[in-house]
Amino acid sequence: MDATPHWLSPEEKAAWDNFIRLQEKLIGRLSRYLQADSGLSASDYIVLVSLTERGGGRMRFLELAKLLEWEKSRTSHQVTRMTKRGLVAKEDCPDDGRGAFVVATPAGYKAIEEAAPQHVEHVRRLFIDALTPHQLSTLGRLSGRVLKHMEKQPD
Repeated sequence: MDATPHWLSPEEKAAWDNFIRLQEKLIGRLSRYLQADSGLSASDYIVLVSLTERGGGRMRFLELAKLLEWEKSRTSHQVTRMTKRGLVAKEDCPDDGRGAFVVATPAGYKAIEEAAPQHVEHVRRLFIDALTPHQLSTLGRLSGRVLKHMEKQPD
């Protein structure tokens, strides 16, 4: 590997800095609104969305961790906190004695159903409404391109 870093050009640095600042500010603000509106943390919300939209209400623990790009310990702590609050439950996997399922409870479904409309309004107000339809389409394509590129890179 080359010893000299390939530093970012001023334009690259400006693009990267703006992207990071946008992400931090948007996620921070959405997280605060979510907590104030529903009592759910951003982590609670993403777990419940993952389970209810992608997992049919249940998902293998390791599949959930992989989908969220979280380490097992972070996923375990989050699921434990949510279990204590009655939002999810853990179930043993009958096919694999070491595996477990994370399951959205009726309280978890109710929480996400109540939180989602307000959350979407905040997303629309802070993000969607700032862009024209063409800009939004371009951003979607660019984001997809970066995601595909990342999938090809070693983890």
